[in-house]
Amino acid sequence: MTSKPNLLQQIRIVLCQTSHPGNIGAAARAMKTMGLSRLMLVKPKSFPHADATAMASGADDLLENSLICETLTEALEGCTLAIGMSARRREFSHELVSARDGALRATAAAHTEQVAIVFGTEMSGLSNEELNHCQLQSMIHANPEYSSLNLAAAVQVFSYELRMAAMDNPQPVTNPPQPLATNEDIERLYLHMEETLIDIGFLDPEYPKRLMQRIRRLFGRTGLEKEEVNILRGILSATQAPRPPANRK
Repeated sequence: MTSKPNLLQQIRIVLCQTSHPGNIGAAARAMKTMGLSRLMLVKPKSFPHADATAMASGADDLLENSLICETLTEALEGCTLAIGMSARRREFSHELVSARDGALRATAAAHTEQVAIVFGTEMSGLSNEELNHCQLQSMIHANPEYSSLNLAAAVQVFSYELRMAAMDNPQPVTNPPQPLATNEDIERLYLHMEETLIDIGFLDPEYPKRLMQRIRRLFGRTGLEKEEVNILRGILSATQAPRPPANRK
């Protein structure tokens, strides 16, 4: 059996604030065994590091070609789908799917779009703020009595599911869908929306509660197209600077 490397090359693995460099190397090895090659690191505690190279065990090229980013937003640039890996259910979270379903969703999108699979730090996983940047949450259904997975092991499991999904994923539809909004498009929309809601007095910046988190969850379920984001931002601009209606005959 052979995988479809064009799909896997559209998918990046993002590790956020990894504490132990050995886990970065082990994750790179896990990725390479499954045909993944794009590794992004958000503020790793110590990298490059000899322990990462040792644990990579031949996947040194992934470490050398990895990109180090200061923010998750930077790591997600160009992506239209980001899947946050977390076993913890959140009070205000996105749709939660299994690792297998998450991999199917990822490879389906990878036919035409850039996709990211996001992992959190070893001790606490993804923060709520980091998960807010994702459109989907996925989890590996481990033993509920002992569900703690090493970071590299979690990357290995999901990388395997991605490889299997890439081999089995049907060809994309003949008529491709409209281009989806990228992560940076959507982040600009959220910033514009927050500014507008403050301007009109709907959002109190001193007591924001969870309004923007709820809005992120709402739009995260929709899979916004680029044109739809443009329409929404046009409405926001008109709200900020309303013009009198044109005279009608």
